[in-house]
Amino acid sequence: MLDTDQARIRAKALPLTDEASLDPLMDRIGDARYVLLGEASHGTADYYRVRAVLTRRLIEEKGFSFVAVEGDWPDCQAVHCSVVGAPGASEDPGEVLADFRRWPTWMWGNTDVVAFTRWLRRHNEQRPAGHRVGFFGLDVYSLWESLHAVLAHLREHDPDRVEHALEAYRCFEPYTEDPQSYALATRYVPEGCEPQVVSLLTELRRQAAQAAAPDGSLAEFAARQNAEVLAGAERYYRAMLDSGPDSWNIRDHHMTDTLDRLMDHYGPDAKAVVWEHNTHIGDARATDMADTGMVNVGQLVRERHMGAGVVLVGFGSHSGTVIAADAWGEVPRVMGVPPAHAGSLEDLLHRALPGERALFVFPHVQFQRPPASGRGEWYHEEHGHRAIGVVYRPRFESVANYVPTVLAERYDAFCYLDCTHALTPLHPLAAESREEQTWPVGV
Repeated sequence: MLDTDQARIRAKALPLTDEASLDPLMDRIGDARYVLLGEASHGTADYYRVRAVLTRRLIEEKGFSFVAVEGDWPDCQAVHCSVVGAPGASEDPGEVLADFRRWPTWMWGNTDVVAFTRWLRRHNEQRPAGHRVGFFGLDVYSLWESLHAVLAHLREHDPDRVEHALEAYRCFEPYTEDPQSYALATRYVPEGCEPQVVSLLTELRRQAAQAAAPDGSLAEFAARQNAEVLAGAERYYRAMLDSGPDSWNIRDHHMTDTLDRLMDHYGPDAKAVVWEHNTHIGDARATDMADTGMVNVGQLVRERHMGAGVVLVGFGSHSGTVIAADAWGEVPRVMGVPPAHAGSLEDLLHRALPGERALFVFPHVQFQRPPASGRGEWYHEEHGHRAIGVVYRPRFESVANYVPTVLAERYDAFCYLDCTHALTPLHPLAAESREEQTWPVGV
């Protein structure tokens, strides 16, 4: 016999068995212009596959304009060029993804993303050149790659301003593309390369505003965006040295600002799908992240654009396997995901829905906890919600892997997949990296 919690959960659960079972979520999305799709790890095939199915429907049935992911702008711009059939671009986006080298390569260099981007290219081949669906990276890490991209653009399109960009290049050059060396150096010269970067960014912002790209070309937009990445990365790496929320907040503000620029570029009718970890797309105000002064993309998009329609979708599972690494920069491997901690959200759902997959669609969000007296709905109660990063140690899974969460405030909908499986990377070996992420580890 089901206990009260299990009965309440089963009463809210919608079967998640095939593409048609996403219909209630499509109805909830309605005319929303922002749909943010999460994942509880970067190494789980099931999350990528459900996201891909839902994204295909959003593109085909609701006319979404582009997919924006937790990836680097330069790498994802190459994928974009492939999926829209840009002149000179690879005809196979899988080849582009196989060339990703920044650790963790498996986040985007995996068979599920290859399958989706190949579908996207086929879809775009049936559409006019100016109405093809894009694929972009929102993240902030590509300091040197973006600097090289700015230089290449200016050498080809505006050689008179190359010297301006070289000032920034010469400032960063002594650090041999090592962000930690640069960050440490700013302890002694606090402004670091900020003046050169800000000067370059100001100039490229002005140029981009003048260009207006009436033919829909991304050339000027991409140059400005690489300069924005350069500025964001410079701030991010300096902030990494301090404990506290600053580096995390710089990163999530940058990703949200990039999303806003893309929406402006695509025009007033644009619609965006975002793929990121739950810790980025689930509203931080419904977690303990807010207690430490952290914000995230989901919160910022809701605050800026709720009037345009924002839907946040989280994911989670109870057990299975995942691709992750034992330490930053190490070779990834398939790891077992142990049963979720007793009392966690995933444990609660597993006891009610053993072996099942379910969709939960919540009432419209209101940031108000239920009163202390009386029992609210289970999805308005706080439970630990598991988050697995690219660095994961299943044997030592701890409270740090669980984010205290009020589910129906953090997300508008939630996909529960009881047992999940590791994705298949395109590269079995990890590239060496000297970069480190900020808390939560590897998300």
